[in-house]
Amino acid sequence: MYSSSVADAPLIREPLHAPVAHLIRGGVVEGIHYGSVVVLDTDGHVHFQLGDIEAAFYPRSALKPVQAVAMVRAGLPLDGELLSLAAASHSGEERHLAGARRILELAGLTEDHLRNVPDLPFDPVVRDDWVRDGRMPSRLAQNCSGKHAAMLYTCVLNDWPLEGYLDPEHPLQQAIAEIVEDLTGQRIAQVTVDGCGAPLFSISLNGLARAVARIITAAPGTPEARVADAMREHAEMASGSGRDVAAQMRAVPGLLAKDGFEGVHVAALADGRAVAVKIADGASRARVPVAAAALGRAGVDPSLLAEFAGEPVLGGGEPVGGVRPVRALDPVTLSACA
Repeated sequence: MYSSSVADAPLIREPLHAPVAHLIRGGVVEGIHYGSVVVLDTDGHVHFQLGDIEAAFYPRSALKPVQAVAMVRAGLPLDGELLSLAAASHSGEERHLAGARRILELAGLTEDHLRNVPDLPFDPVVRDDWVRDGRMPSRLAQNCSGKHAAMLYTCVLNDWPLEGYLDPEHPLQQAIAEIVEDLTGQRIAQVTVDGCGAPLFSISLNGLARAVARIITAAPGTPEARVADAMREHAEMASGSGRDVAAQMRAVPGLLAKDGFEGVHVAALADGRAVAVKIADGASRARVPVAAAALGRAGVDPSLLAEFAGEPVLGGGEPVGGVRPVRALDPVTLSACA
């Protein structure tokens, strides 16, 4: 069972990553992706591990469900699509922009109050249309605008200053840091700045898996359950129409999943089984099949994961290989790492 105490911060060190996927071309290993994988059982114990699951690392946007829980605990009244968007790395579709505007309207604010970095939409098709229409980068289009709008709304509700809401010493960020430590069960090792400008908290891969497992197994009606329900019921608002995490949540009943830049992926099943993945080189081409393999290790029916086997490697326009998880991640392979 999970402990109510908070352990020491993970060590800041060079992670001892291991091979997690092979790039196969014509039957030959052409490249190797290194990384780390953890699979937790329903009691939060490590069922399987590969690589380094205890070194400090940055979970990037995979931490957004935890940040959303912190805001709901602080009084954020959102549910459904808008709460899912508050935990999102969205694709910049019109519904995402409309949702972020709605959160700002509820707070009595406008896009001008946002302090995330202006950007083009994340989705390549949406981005191309955006550029073709002559539209410039904007804070609303940036993939974290839902989170930032929710942060501002949380500040308004608590009479916290809007100015400096991204400062790690701001009451909002202090409240978020407290919940990060509560749900991961460990002290934060380091604080830096994420790509969007918000504070980014360094934890361990094991801690990230624990946090999402705690979110999905929380009692109905709690802030954790509200976030989990919103993201699962409105998966496309937490990501985008063509995103792999949305497809994964649709494919696996009850699954909560979130990705993050630099090859991070976390997912948990309704009974608390959870997986977390970090690809050392940040490659999504390895993240998707490795995360699917980890879910297989957690007991998910492989037939539900077939579409996440990874994109093929092409030669002359024809498939000649692909990115394949290492044998240790095969659900039927017994490994010393298990």
